[in-house]
Amino acid sequence: MNNANTCPLCGTTKLYGIECKTRLYHRCEVCRLVHLEPSQRLSEEDEKAVYDDHENVIDDPGYRRFLSRAFEEVRKRTPAPAKGLDFGCGPGPALVAMAREAGYIMAQYDKYYHPDESALTGQYDFITSTEVVEHLAAPLPILDRLWSLLAPAGVLVLQTKRVLDDERFRSWHYRNDPTHITFFADESFTWLGQRWGCTPEYPHGDVVCFQKNA
Repeated sequence: MNNANTCPLCGTTKLYGIECKTRLYHRCEVCRLVHLEPSQRLSEEDEKAVYDDHENVIDDPGYRRFLSRAFEEVRKRTPAPAKGLDFGCGPGPALVAMAREAGYIMAQYDKYYHPDESALTGQYDFITSTEVVEHLAAPLPILDRLWSLLAPAGVLVLQTKRVLDDERFRSWHYRNDPTHITFFADESFTWLGQRWGCTPEYPHGDVVCFQKNA
């Protein structure tokens, strides 16, 4: 279990608390990441039970429109037939299907539904991860690993809503999902970009792209 007194992204101990009714969050003064008090997180069994209730169907037009914000950034930056990975694809890997239909070569990985570790050993032209990073208790080693899997000029596309100021966070609907435990700000992604030697791009309000140097 993570130490509540340490930021799970940048590792600093410069944190302060944000109380939201029965929940306590910790915000980093350096990278502005917000994370839920570790003792208040769901167990893995309870977490998966929440995911099992989601109805993410591969052919659902609304779900595909939602994912298209991330997938269109792949298409702009990396033409088919590039090789990609969808990390955290869930039980209905719609983005994988969308990419294959567009001529891409796709691998998939999900901790609960597609736990094929071999997918995390290849090299990819792009990696997508939609609505995943907000579920990660320890985001840095996972994101570093994804970055290491990218080929030169490869693109990492993350889709997650970004946290703004503390007051809006307290009334933010996005934090009401009990499986949402880690919330990134612009400064969080800037910190990652500095670590990786690139500049994050924000084509949409909930999409951020990182591109490796060629």
